[in-house]
Amino acid sequence: MSEVAYHLEFTEEMKGWFAFGEPDYQRGKRRGRDLGWSVMFHLTIATDDTYRFLGHRDHLADAQGWVKCDALGGKLALVRGTFNLFVDKGELDGAPLRHMLYRLWFMDGVGNPLTLTGFKHIRHDDVTEVWPSTSTLYIRILQGHVEAEGDNAAGLVGAGIIHILPLDFARQCTTFRVRGPGLTGRVKAFVAFGQLFAGELWKVFRPRRWR
Repeated sequence: MSEVAYHLEFTEEMKGWFAFGEPDYQRGKRRGRDLGWSVMFHLTIATDDTYRFLGHRDHLADAQGWVKCDALGGKLALVRGTFNLFVDKGELDGAPLRHMLYRLWFMDGVGNPLTLTGFKHIRHDDVTEVWPSTSTLYIRILQGHVEAEGDNAAGLVGAGIIHILPLDFARQCTTFRVRGPGLTGRVKAFVAFGQLFAGELWKVFRPRRWR
């Protein structure tokens, strides 16, 4: 592990639908789309120490940016945000299961604290599921600024599903930045991130005969 701390960041934008009072993700998406209750976020996800991030069991990073939902008051700045990359959730049907986790604290248009919590469910069906798994986020919006252990007890505002659209993903790929001493060191830090990302996807999606 490098003794030098390399800052890594990228920007992600996701868009979709949710419905008030609906606990089911799919029904929330469908009902929200019918009623025009759109929701999106624009995040800069960053770590001040790339190698510490890669070595952390839950790959925890900070998230800054905003949530936009006209039904909740428009464009709403984050108070706090966290992101976890490839959290190990054990196995599902004999294959590795990983989650990417998002937890975004913000205030609605009249000052009520809210939490958007979401997960990407990355599991093995076949290789064609790589894009849907990594670009689909199942979200719930909760009352209050809630830590993970308080999710079940928190009041529910609504649920839905949001996605990275292909054009937004192409734009996201241009936003990766690494800061730190020396071009070689920055390149090595970026490559290490890429190796973790590709390696975790391989663990999940590799053919069963190679498991």
